[in-house]
Amino acid sequence: MRSYAIGDIHGHLGLLKQAHAWIDADRARVGDAEAPVIHLGDLVDRGPDSRGVIEMLLAGQNAGKPWIVLRGNHDTMLAIFPDGGRDPSLREGLDYLHYKIGGVTTLESYGVDCSEKRAVEDIQADARQKIPAAHLKFLLNAPLFYLRGEVLFVHAGVRPQVALDQQTESDLTWIRGPFHEYHGPHPWLVMHGHTPLTAPTHYGNRVNIDSGAAFGGPLTALVMEGREAYVLGPNGRTALLPEPN
Repeated sequence: MRSYAIGDIHGHLGLLKQAHAWIDADRARVGDAEAPVIHLGDLVDRGPDSRGVIEMLLAGQNAGKPWIVLRGNHDTMLAIFPDGGRDPSLREGLDYLHYKIGGVTTLESYGVDCSEKRAVEDIQADARQKIPAAHLKFLLNAPLFYLRGEVLFVHAGVRPQVALDQQTESDLTWIRGPFHEYHGPHPWLVMHGHTPLTAPTHYGNRVNIDSGAAFGGPLTALVMEGREAYVLGPNGRTALLPEPN
């Protein structure tokens, strides 16, 4: 069973277009126009064109392309910001406008004035006026996971040894430590992002494809053939093998 996946985009429209070009080239080589492309969330923040990323993905879905778009923690933070919401899993002392989050670049891609002199309430009101309601709805309605065959696609990961229907939104969009430190088998191979690395890495029970596009790294596009993973690039496929124990 074939599936494609793209890691954390973080507002990099050019990298997203490149990733889809590699997927399209692979589709042409294998003659498969139907396999889904799963985007693992964190579409927005830090990069220069979050609006363009959302517009591209929304237009693709509306055109009937087999694109699945999952919700990451940054997507939730954007979606609830205009109405004054704050993700309860966000570390104390941080908010959407903090430089570590990168929300200002997203808001500015919509023409929102985020000058330091402005009150947060004024920025939120500006965001309500300038961010299309369809974009916020798109983010809020995005699923938190996608299960296909033996592979579970999710933004951050899962809480080990907890049934899928018992996982919380915080688990699926924020988890790190308990998930990363668990080396036993999951019911599925877990394909995730959320924690940036310098390159996609296969740990045996999970595959992390967040290669740090948010911080100047590449955006990973990958194809799964059952449980076998291949990274896509300008020269086609490269097998991604599990790290030795």
